[in-house]
Amino acid sequence: MSEKILLKGNEAICEAAILAGCRYYFGYPITPQSEIPEVMAKKLPAVGGVYLQAESEISAINMLYGAAAVGVRAMTSSSSPGFSLKQEGISYIAAASLPCLLVNVQRGGPGLGTIQPGQADYFQATKGGGHGDYRLLVLAPNSVQEIFDLTVEGFDLADKYRIPVLILADGALGQMMEAVSTEVKPALQVEKPWAITGRNGRKDTNVINTLSFDNDASEQTNRDLQAKYAAVKQQETRCEEFYTDDAELVLVAYGITSRIAKSAVDKARVQGYKVGLVRPITLWPFPSAELLQAAQTAKAFLVTELSTGQMIEDVELAIRCQKPVHFYGRTGGNMPTTDELYQEILKIVAEGGK
Repeated sequence: MSEKILLKGNEAICEAAILAGCRYYFGYPITPQSEIPEVMAKKLPAVGGVYLQAESEISAINMLYGAAAVGVRAMTSSSSPGFSLKQEGISYIAAASLPCLLVNVQRGGPGLGTIQPGQADYFQATKGGGHGDYRLLVLAPNSVQEIFDLTVEGFDLADKYRIPVLILADGALGQMMEAVSTEVKPALQVEKPWAITGRNGRKDTNVINTLSFDNDASEQTNRDLQAKYAAVKQQETRCEEFYTDDAELVLVAYGITSRIAKSAVDKARVQGYKVGLVRPITLWPFPSAELLQAAQTAKAFLVTELSTGQMIEDVELAIRCQKPVHFYGRTGGNMPTTDELYQEILKIVAEGGK
């Protein structure tokens, strides 16, 4: 039976992870995601799971590497500076094609920055923050319910493609409380013959290693990864569209900022302006086809995010630089108001989208 309960975004991640079958969590406290290790410390032992607070973020990600190699459902979480420390381990996990869930509840930067919300980890998340040609499947929720749903689905996607999946949230979503339905479907069942679980009658043992002194073998590993990423792009790209059929100005926003953008679009529509919104749900793979389609009617685009404009590049690439792309962002933990975005819409409309 499903029920609706009031949860913080961080708490919803924990509830969803446990219901999805996660039994191993490795982490380290950092604001604004510290409720995640706190709740996991309380709840995992009660279901036969293991919570382990590592001595550092670097230790946590490498513990996750080991757990993922065994084939169990496992996760880690952090916030921007802490997530930066995990990048080398994430590259190893991606290279080894190991499924796991990562969570980054972003805060303002750079450096230690602020404990308030931010979205300036976009490049790090979508371009591969560590070394080498790898990708994460990046999911960007914009509500506490969607945090819950995408956390559950994230574990399934990780197992389906043998890929690390990242929930890219922010401090506002992590701390806000909303009613959440906790109904979940049965977890995806995937055979894991590659897992390090002993020989089990096999002639050879399983070995998981990302180091190779054979150039051709290393190149083949990269080809295999790129083939997998191509399949993810074809099958898992997701977005939500509002009023894009006739929109002459299209806003592009994700996460908490998309909710503010949607309110500004609604306000503009009431006043008769043809304004729409594309909300990427997967930041990688990016919904390029949907944006290119929106460019058929749009005179211009407006990207808004809690950064100095990191998503602009992907929007420009998606629409093949056919139309102007404007930007309105806030940083330092500040968020735009609905009226701020509405005034920016009026400005762009008055200038004919130029």
